[in-house]
Amino acid sequence: MAAEPVGLKRACVVGGTGFVASLLVKLLLEKGYAVNTTVRDPDNQKKISHLLALESLGNLKIFRADLTDEASFDAPVAGCDLVFHVATPVNFASEDPENDMIKPAIQGVANVLKACAKAGTVKRVILTSSAAAVSINQLNGTGLVMDERHWSDIEFLSTAKPPTWGYPVSKTLAEKAAWKIAEENNIDLITVIPSLMTGPTLTEDTPSSIGLATSLITGNEFLINAMKGMQMLSGSISITHVEDVCRAHIFVAEKESASGRYICSAVNTSVPELAKFLNKRYPQYKIPTDFEGFPSKPKLTISSEKLIKEGFSFKYGIEEIYDQTVAYLKDKGILEN
Repeated sequence: MAAEPVGLKRACVVGGTGFVASLLVKLLLEKGYAVNTTVRDPDNQKKISHLLALESLGNLKIFRADLTDEASFDAPVAGCDLVFHVATPVNFASEDPENDMIKPAIQGVANVLKACAKAGTVKRVILTSSAAAVSINQLNGTGLVMDERHWSDIEFLSTAKPPTWGYPVSKTLAEKAAWKIAEENNIDLITVIPSLMTGPTLTEDTPSSIGLATSLITGNEFLINAMKGMQMLSGSISITHVEDVCRAHIFVAEKESASGRYICSAVNTSVPELAKFLNKRYPQYKIPTDFEGFPSKPKLTISSEKLIKEGFSFKYGIEEIYDQTVAYLKDKGILEN
């Protein structure tokens, strides 16, 4: 193996085929990192074509690994300074969330962190959590502020089983498991907690989060209802540009003073407020604005104050977030000009 230039850090990104992970790989390569990334099936050329396209940017190695197979992370994590655990099982249509999402998410966290402890070179692990692990509660009223001290109400979710309950439970329990394992193994862990992400993607397929964030524009009734359900369950529609989420991951990885959890959310709004904004900005798509009887104000704000106080600044506001996403959807032929 050729010697790496002195000072070049090696980072491992777990789950390289995903929306966040693939852009994270790109940004790390552009910053001069050597990058290892894991995928479930490196032989699936279609699934990894966007990663192969990044090989021209620098030192990128693609490894086969599966969240449920502990030993599969030893090779990709070996020799790395930083590990970004981005992968998570997502299956909103699952009839068995316990076995399809919750158990594999917890097992995946345990397997990756154990490999980090074993490697002996890993200085910091950054885990991608979710606002779904923070804001779901049965509190009433408006004007509530959720920050890093808050956790979603697992008991309510597991008992009431609202639609898609398996995802917030999996993210909450996986993050809590990560903190416990990190403490037991003396691992420097930081968690990044993004809200709903959109923006252009490097992946071949359009990520489900983009579909959800743009449902009012595309007029997809099923996803508009899902978005309403999201507001009712989580208390707000909070949105962030995927690039800001990736930048936040690298920022907390490199910032020595960083510690604990960091919420990363650029915009707090509601379905009716968002619809009004989009209708005014993109009148050609005739976006519905009549949501009679539906709460016009979000119940809560997900606060990124801790991340901002650490020195991070968001690059994209709501206008740029949606302008870039609409341009992406036009390029893909999903939206007409």
